[in-house]
Amino acid sequence: MIRSPHAANSLQLLLVFLLATTTLLTSAKDLAAPRRQEGHGRVVPSTATLAGCQSSCGDLTFVYPFGIGSGCFRSPDFELTCDSTTSPPRLLFRDGITQIAGSINIVSTEFMDTDNSVSTRFSHTISMRNASVVSWSLSPKLLEHSLDAFYLTLWGLRFSGCDFDVYWLNRPSINKTTPNCTATCPKGESTGMVSPMQDCNGTGCCSIDFGAEINAYSSTLEFKFNNRSLSWDTIYITDATYTARGLSWKIADQPDCASARKNQTSYACVSNKSICRDPDDVKQGYNCVCRNGHIGNPDILDGCSLDSEYNPLQRKMNCIRQCGNISVPFPFGLEEGCFARKGFYLNCTNSTSSTLLLDDQYHVTNIYVDNGTLEYVHPETNPETSIGTYYELGLQSLYVQVGTPIVSVQWVAAHLTCQDAKRNSSGYACMSTNSECITSKPTDTFVGYRCKCAHGYQGNPNIINGCVGIVIGLSVGFGILLACLSGIYFIRRWRNGIQKQLRKKYFQKNKGLLLEQLICSNEKPSENKIFSLEELQKATNNFDPARILGSGGHGIVYKGILSDQQVVAIKKPKVIKEGEINQFINEVAILSQINHRNIVKLHGCCLETEVPLLVYDFIPNGSLFRIIHANPSNEEYLSWDDCLRIATEAAGALHYLHSAASMSVFHRDVKSSNILLDGKYTAKVSDFGASRLIPIDQSHVITNIQGTFGYLDPEYYHTGQLNEKSDVYSFGVVLVELLLRKEPIFTDESGLNKNLSNYFLWEIKARPIREIVASQVLEEATEDEINTIASLAEECLRLRGDERPTMKEVEMTLHFLHSKINVVEQSNNGRHPLQEPTRPPHHEAMTIDTGNKAILESSSCYNLEREFMSSASIPR
Repeated sequence: MIRSPHAANSLQLLLVFLLATTTLLTSAKDLAAPRRQEGHGRVVPSTATLAGCQSSCGDLTFVYPFGIGSGCFRSPDFELTCDSTTSPPRLLFRDGITQIAGSINIVSTEFMDTDNSVSTRFSHTISMRNASVVSWSLSPKLLEHSLDAFYLTLWGLRFSGCDFDVYWLNRPSINKTTPNCTATCPKGESTGMVSPMQDCNGTGCCSIDFGAEINAYSSTLEFKFNNRSLSWDTIYITDATYTARGLSWKIADQPDCASARKNQTSYACVSNKSICRDPDDVKQGYNCVCRNGHIGNPDILDGCSLDSEYNPLQRKMNCIRQCGNISVPFPFGLEEGCFARKGFYLNCTNSTSSTLLLDDQYHVTNIYVDNGTLEYVHPETNPETSIGTYYELGLQSLYVQVGTPIVSVQWVAAHLTCQDAKRNSSGYACMSTNSECITSKPTDTFVGYRCKCAHGYQGNPNIINGCVGIVIGLSVGFGILLACLSGIYFIRRWRNGIQKQLRKKYFQKNKGLLLEQLICSNEKPSENKIFSLEELQKATNNFDPARILGSGGHGIVYKGILSDQQVVAIKKPKVIKEGEINQFINEVAILSQINHRNIVKLHGCCLETEVPLLVYDFIPNGSLFRIIHANPSNEEYLSWDDCLRIATEAAGALHYLHSAASMSVFHRDVKSSNILLDGKYTAKVSDFGASRLIPIDQSHVITNIQGTFGYLDPEYYHTGQLNEKSDVYSFGVVLVELLLRKEPIFTDESGLNKNLSNYFLWEIKARPIREIVASQVLEEATEDEINTIASLAEECLRLRGDERPTMKEVEMTLHFLHSKINVVEQSNNGRHPLQEPTRPPHHEAMTIDTGNKAILESSSCYNLEREFMSSASIPR
């Protein structure tokens, strides 16, 4: 049959197409199927084939060649079991005895001392229930049916229990009739297994030290236990060390790498980027590591990969680059997204002390990016401790030690040569245009690369445009420095000018010129002055909070030392309203002329602040309130005679303010905490923040209600009319405090708050005075003295002001009583107190009082003196 040439050509093309299609399908099938090693049809382990295998037990993780379940481990020696009956679950070797104490992570590279080890613990239990003598052998069960080898040097065993002897039967050249260790329980109590951290001294526990005599998993250890008391039936056996031991392993089915390569069926180094390495010792076997420039697990097909952890781009903007005085340049960082890889993360634990930690233990002191070095000290060990044991997520250390005694380590960006690093442009660390790469290989087992600026440039080669010319850098730096210094100079000059203008403004606002004229025009020469703000700032160390003596209702009081070394109290009042400035100036002018031994002296004021500052005498011994209300067990107290003297002095001061001064001054806040005591415990009336000046021809003035709970005059509260009798009422409360030693608002036995003046007026009518006064007063005062003070206080506390005595009358009564006491004392101690005194005399000074009560700023805050509202006769 004759065919045309065209038909023949078509047939040939069809055959070629079918052949090519068959070849492609076969190749695709081969690629899709798991790779098998020759001979056995064994599946090569890879990420895909191991995807369904269990990889954790409790908190521990593990990787191939270790595994749980069929097809998930290399050989029976690498088979693990997970005991989920305990909490937390325990990861064990197949012998069921050896426990794995840490995660198993295999990450290796050619220039790295590979540490193929597993952290393990050993434990076993011997039952003595049915026999008094038991023999036990520790055999190397891990080696049964083994193609691979494990090595664990067991330094010793400890045996916990009571009343038994242990004999090591197969110990060479040792007397077998003498026990190697004995455990007793003298108190007859067994504690069970002794903690590894406890001392094993023969009480409830004994131990045998193997030293370097034996390899526990390559020999059989034979022991005999002689139970000397049938009361105890269990012996616990554990590793003698309290830390987990390292169980080293290698592939031992072939004597060395040369033999292993010939038998591809069982060859362990399956990654195409891995190499075989013979062990350093003489024992047979081999290990697998990843080739140079690669890192990972060489025992699986795709386990070795390029070291690509480095990210040259900073992912976060505005990263913190300072820890105290230590600069933290990129590739290092303090926050997520600010460092190039995990190994460059630093922790700034304390900016004040510049505490910068690497791996939470190495105290970093300096980082030099240009030469790739980092300096550190170890806080707990010798400063020369090597950082070489530090691993980043199991990777080889990025640091190698290059200097002492201050430890200097050189760091690398990745474990790659410069040639390998440049192939991966997205992960190349040398970002600056004028930078160059340097391969670092200080030892045979360490390789990596780092960056530095080219010759004639300096800066950070790890960031874009980080390397700048030295001349340009110096010029730019000098220009920036000059600009900064000029800016600081002009800013300070501008601020000083603003401050001067403010001071001048405040001085004019606070009527400084008017005050100067009033002080100069006064008939009496005045020692008072107008202080500058600068003087008071120096006196108080710029108003240091440590100089605060206390805070009252009208401001804060600072302790100050003037240029002439005089100690003063500087009071910073609260804001004064604009309409009260003239009145304030007049008050300062008048008070500056007051010169009374029992009134705190006003030395002057400062008008260069928004709120004028007042300068007073410094009174060291605190307030009367502090002493009379001290803890009863405190031996620091004032005698009754001292209390009367202080009350007399305070009454004299108030009388002087009411009538003897050129203008009447109503204090408006008389209380025991405003009666201060100087170095000799002389009374000093203080705190004129609420005081008002009254012309001599006026008897009262209408003001906003102001005062302190418990001391406030009820008539003044209801009418708003302030007069001298308002101070008399408040002073009457002070007299009751001296008698009863109770605070003006106190809590009774039932837990209710009570007003002291109300309580006194009620109780004095219901029972004898001696039943309500304080025990100290009963011990030291006569009945006549108590009755006199009680009567005087009762008069001062009358609701109607015109029925109260004047401060002059109060002073005269107290002065007469105190003088009478002095005369009686001089007459052979003729005083007879109601009780014999038992407390020692006062001998120590008290500290300055800072506990003033809250100030009543307006009538809406008043609620504890409503008892007085029952008097309808008080005018509204």
